[in-house]
Amino acid sequence: MGFMRDIEILWDDLLEAFENPETMLAYFLDRETGDIFAVPSDFDDDDFWLEMEESEDRFLRIPGFDYEQERLLLHEFIRGLDNASLKGMLLRSFEGKKPYGRLDEILSFYPEEFDRYMAMKEELISDRARRWLEENDLFGAEEEDF
Repeated sequence: MGFMRDIEILWDDLLEAFENPETMLAYFLDRETGDIFAVPSDFDDDDFWLEMEESEDRFLRIPGFDYEQERLLLHEFIRGLDNASLKGMLLRSFEGKKPYGRLDEILSFYPEEFDRYMAMKEELISDRARRWLEENDLFGAEEEDF
């Protein structure tokens, strides 16, 4: 394992990058400055992409949204529900072709459950981001507050 770099990374920006389901955007972290920036995936500049590839020790591509983890989270959330009616609705939605599409809509009628789901999701994304920072020998100074 290499040495830990102590740079300031804006935690909210990092979480936003991890949470982004948009496949048309590629997020990068500059290891030297801690800056996070997004580039359209279809950005038509070969020199830019070549520089990103050649400088991968400086510019780390931030992994995008993980639908598999989202499905596991949703499954865990549904299993923990006491409200049988809500549980049934969400199970039918979960088993459909687009399990995430109507989740917010359904949960909008159950504010407490919506808040609980969002807290679980935030924790999952935070854990992924922390693990990713550790795997890449990075330590965000902002993280000390958590």
